[in-house]
Amino acid sequence: MIESHPLLPTDRDVRGAIDKLATDLAKAGVTVARESPLLPDFAETSRLYMRMLLGFLGAFFLPDELADSQARASQLSPEDRSLEAERLRGTIASHRAWVLDAGSRAGLRAQWRALFKSFDAVICPIMPTPAFPHDHSPEQSLRRISIDGKDYPYSDQLAWPGIATLPGLPATAVPLGLSKDGLPVGVQIVGPFLEDRTPLRLAELIEREFGGFTPPPLFDD
Repeated sequence: MIESHPLLPTDRDVRGAIDKLATDLAKAGVTVARESPLLPDFAETSRLYMRMLLGFLGAFFLPDELADSQARASQLSPEDRSLEAERLRGTIASHRAWVLDAGSRAGLRAQWRALFKSFDAVICPIMPTPAFPHDHSPEQSLRRISIDGKDYPYSDQLAWPGIATLPGLPATAVPLGLSKDGLPVGVQIVGPFLEDRTPLRLAELIEREFGGFTPPPLFDD
């Protein structure tokens, strides 16, 4: 079970929910590890994910949008390894860069295969916060997400779903109750490649043993 990411903090309510689930699972007889050297490097995984994601999305940018991205990318420092910088690099990436990143993704998949020889599943946040207000600002790069009172780039939160998405692993979302403000908190259960039923079954067992989704008052009829 993982609660932290090297490039993005996790909200205290999410951490608390994960800690409680880890305790509940251990009491139920489940072997729970809170870390493992077999886990891939989450920082490099997220940088790679942002580049490849925007490498795809950038193909659909209008010419003026692409020109703006090229101009901004030209001002990046080589030392800037932020997720925001990696998204910009991905937007203007060459085909050669994409192919090299695809090779890194293949290596990442091999790391996950090795890990799942020792573990049935990995449980981690879906997002770094409980449910958050929608932001429909036209310029997505200007949006911000608040984590424990501090603002971060809105798109950085994609680092968590990217953990499973980039290597193509199945993941199942599980509700874990409400935050102190009454907002939904959840985690994702990540399973081995093509073993979709593994995280689904574990989610079913967690719901059976510890409770699952509770409809809001207006929807409980």
